[in-house]
Amino acid sequence: MRISSGLLQEIIRKENTQMHIVLHEPEIPGNTGNIGRSCAATNTSLHLIEPLGFYITEKELRRAGMDYWSQLDVHRYRDYEDFLLENFGTISPRQAQQDGLEGFGLEDRRRTENIIVTPAAPDKNITRPPRLWYATTKAKRLYCEADFGPDDYIMFGKESAGIPEEILVDHEDSCIRIPMGFNIRSLNLSNAVAIVLYEALRQNGFPGLEREGELHRLQWKN
Repeated sequence: MRISSGLLQEIIRKENTQMHIVLHEPEIPGNTGNIGRSCAATNTSLHLIEPLGFYITEKELRRAGMDYWSQLDVHRYRDYEDFLLENFGTISPRQAQQDGLEGFGLEDRRRTENIIVTPAAPDKNITRPPRLWYATTKAKRLYCEADFGPDDYIMFGKESAGIPEEILVDHEDSCIRIPMGFNIRSLNLSNAVAIVLYEALRQNGFPGLEREGELHRLQWKN
């Protein structure tokens, strides 16, 4: 049986990639600690965009019970633009306009607006670049309707305000939300991350994760 080069590249990519959770200016250390535990349990990278509402020191990590922090793949950035440059090699349309960049053409703008220029193809064997999703209560699209890739980035905003609307307005097609009741402002941040992250992992077959468990003292009958 021959495997096409496209399918082979996708298999290799899925075996060597991981999901990414991005926290934009998180404020509560307990939430970030819980999110870090979820990331550690799922081989997911954690990206923290400053300013943070707490200090990440050995003492603070121990106090928050985050003894697993050393097992995390953690990245920190001074701001949103720094994050975009480091991971996507681009800047936001708003920043480009402020900088007065000349020759900022259509393809450049589409790259910064959607992070990914080409839409997700229905053929799962076709590799597409990692995409950046924005989790927000203001989105018109449900998180379970998103087509998550194996190495996509999912951004969540700070507890008190979410992701700034100045960022969201340029990425409407990439904004996703969790359905909730009408009189609830938002879910707890760490709960929201777990819900969306596990849906993204489910869509990709829970790569690299243990799928079966065993009883400790007894044995399953079947």
